[in-house]
Amino acid sequence: MIFIPLSFAVSLFLVAFLLRLLLQGRESLVRNHLFVLLIALYAAQTTLVGLRWGYGVMAVLPLLSLLATAIPPLTYLAFRDLAREEGAGLSLGDWPHLLPTAALVLMHFVWRDPIDLLIIAEFLAYGLWLLWLARLGPDGLVAARLDGTLRSHRSLLLSALTLVASALTDIAISLDLLWGEGRHSALMVSAATTLILLLLGIAAVVAGAEEGDGETDGDADDEPRSADAPPATRQPVPQPSGEHEAVAASLDRLMAERRLYGDAGLNLGKLARRLGLPARTVSQAVNRVHGTSVSQYVNNFRVAEACRLLSTTDMPVTRIVFEAGFMTKSNFNREFLRVTGSSPTAFRAAHRATVSAPAPAG
Repeated sequence: MIFIPLSFAVSLFLVAFLLRLLLQGRESLVRNHLFVLLIALYAAQTTLVGLRWGYGVMAVLPLLSLLATAIPPLTYLAFRDLAREEGAGLSLGDWPHLLPTAALVLMHFVWRDPIDLLIIAEFLAYGLWLLWLARLGPDGLVAARLDGTLRSHRSLLLSALTLVASALTDIAISLDLLWGEGRHSALMVSAATTLILLLLGIAAVVAGAEEGDGETDGDADDEPRSADAPPATRQPVPQPSGEHEAVAASLDRLMAERRLYGDAGLNLGKLARRLGLPARTVSQAVNRVHGTSVSQYVNNFRVAEACRLLSTTDMPVTRIVFEAGFMTKSNFNREFLRVTGSSPTAFRAAHRATVSAPAPAG
């Protein structure tokens, strides 16, 4: 029987999603080039893991270590772009992120013993750096589409925790080599590396797809997944100041008059630029005045528009999704359920039943 390592299956999974992102068109590719590059890197790394631990190909070891040093900085840079108002993409100022890779190349020829320590320290440092980036919540991803900030933020947290877990796993492997004569090291390395790359790949796929034009969860159903889901508990927020109320009022007028919610690619950075204010100021105003995130604030307008179209037109739901400003049907269903407590089809049916009901006899 032919033996196929699990890591090869992970590679095929990542390549399939990579092709899906590539087929979304040039505009999506330009916008998500770092995530596309990241997924390609994960696919290459899992293939090398399969060759090394599945078939014992030792020649790939230097390349494995080299690609490993590129994963944490590229993961950080991809998510950092979602947290910046301007200047997306790589620049000359990002050259320090090449230092771990350059140090590994130098160590390979001069002193190989600290290479494992370098990789452990790098994964741990970038994992903690990503956690720091995630501290502001979904609204901290000012360049992410508001239709997908929640998932992008979850992907950010998953990536951060996975990098930290990778560093801790490497420490466990080192201890096994030191105290257990490496009896479990091969299995630990193969399984842990494959799982870690799979989780990182999923995070990159979700974040990249949220910033692209396609669905990620295959939810073709018009019904929400959980019609009985309870509303989220609102956390207490500080009282708004006069400045916060003024900013929120300006934003309310802008949304109502300009219908900015109809832009599926709308993000916090664009809203802030329209108001001529820092993104953090706009985010705080919405949080404190409306008691919600910016993404939910905008989606409330979108759902209101969807309700209007459902009530006054015969437009199909699949078209209303985009007319209201949503990018994907799954996000539309989820937000519609959150705001109205029902599915779009149920809302339309209930409205028509109310309109067609005979008036009570006087």
